[in-house]
Amino acid sequence: MENERGEIVDLYVPRKCSATNRIIKAKDHASVQISIAKVDENGRYTGENQTYALCGFVRARGESDDSLNRLAQRDGFLKNVWSASSQR
Repeated sequence: MENERGEIVDLYVPRKCSATNRIIKAKDHASVQISIAKVDENGRYTGENQTYALCGFVRARGESDDSLNRLAQRDGFLKNVWSASSQR
């Protein structure tokens, strides 16, 4: 589809689950999107944030907390938190 300037635009851009990489369907009402703010060494908000989308499949299985911890640790938010992967 084109807008009035002739640029090609999509009506619907599907999101992907950050944990499973599945496409989150429009009718997945159990899905959530969580934004975590990035802060400096003083704890002040820097204006940037990291957004994670979790699909209803992950939430229904009760894996959303583990998935969010794994994603946040991968991105450097949970540097000093114990994880099973660091104990191997």
